[in-house]
Amino acid sequence: MKVLVTGADGFVGSLLVRRLAELGHETVAAVRPSDAMPRELARRDALGDVPMIELEVLDSDSVRRAVDRNWDVIVHMAAVSSGSQAQRDPMSAWHVNAVGTARIAYGLGAAKAAGGDPLLLFVSTAEVYGAGSEASRVETDVAQPVSPYAASKLAAEVACLETSRRTGLRVVIARPFPHIGPGQDERFVVPAFLERIRFAKKIDAPVVKVGRIAPVREFTHVVDVVSAYALLIDKGRAGEVYNVSCGRATSVRDIFFMISDALGHRVIPEEDHELIRPVDIPYLVGDSSKLRVETGWKPTISLEETIREIVDAEAN
Repeated sequence: MKVLVTGADGFVGSLLVRRLAELGHETVAAVRPSDAMPRELARRDALGDVPMIELEVLDSDSVRRAVDRNWDVIVHMAAVSSGSQAQRDPMSAWHVNAVGTARIAYGLGAAKAAGGDPLLLFVSTAEVYGAGSEASRVETDVAQPVSPYAASKLAAEVACLETSRRTGLRVVIARPFPHIGPGQDERFVVPAFLERIRFAKKIDAPVVKVGRIAPVREFTHVVDVVSAYALLIDKGRAGEVYNVSCGRATSVRDIFFMISDALGHRVIPEEDHELIRPVDIPYLVGDSSKLRVETGWKPTISLEETIREIVDAEAN
């Protein structure tokens, strides 16, 4: 299949591009034409011979040029992906995540109307479920986002599904729960903890400043998440939403101490008001039964293995 991956120089996107190429798909990487960070440039270099095109989702002409190429599949991952970044600039998150996704969906809807039959796999977020109760989220739970990031992603889902109902465009929505792995940047909790604890070890400090550590999450290896996306391209049902989750509940506090122990420097976490989010979800764990039954997916890498891999990768 001829597949375009947007956000292809991102933490997950770059791995997905390589995975799809390995599976034999004719894969093309879409990246922003400017403002790339050093880590993103390194990911682009690591894509090797994979063809690359420029895509700016805020530019209608750029979207039209990228979409109008007879794709079999577009995996749309380009986004403001950091909750803290979206909190600082909510309008930017809405423009990129909601309006940008609507442009992609509408372009593919036009391709469908012209006689094509593309598939849009939209990567949303489990944060659309909001606070809720201490129970594993299922796809039929009511979405109640409590952040600009989650709200803009839910709006993007609505745009995709509305286009599907209006044009017949095949749409599959993935809602990934927290995922981690080597190469994730310090805006996210695990690499942030790793950086702070490593520095504390260097200066022999007994305390590390943190945000809230009581919340419970799950932390799936990014490689397993990428495998789920690849399976959804082949086996996902149009019009459906799928949780991508390992289902293992772990407190952020426990993650902190796992990293601390892996680094060999046991420190005390101390909550700092400046690091605390205005609104946090106390419990965010998913039930991926639907994904597992319909695609055969299952996570293969344990949390302990994942933490060790991240620590070793950063050390090297």
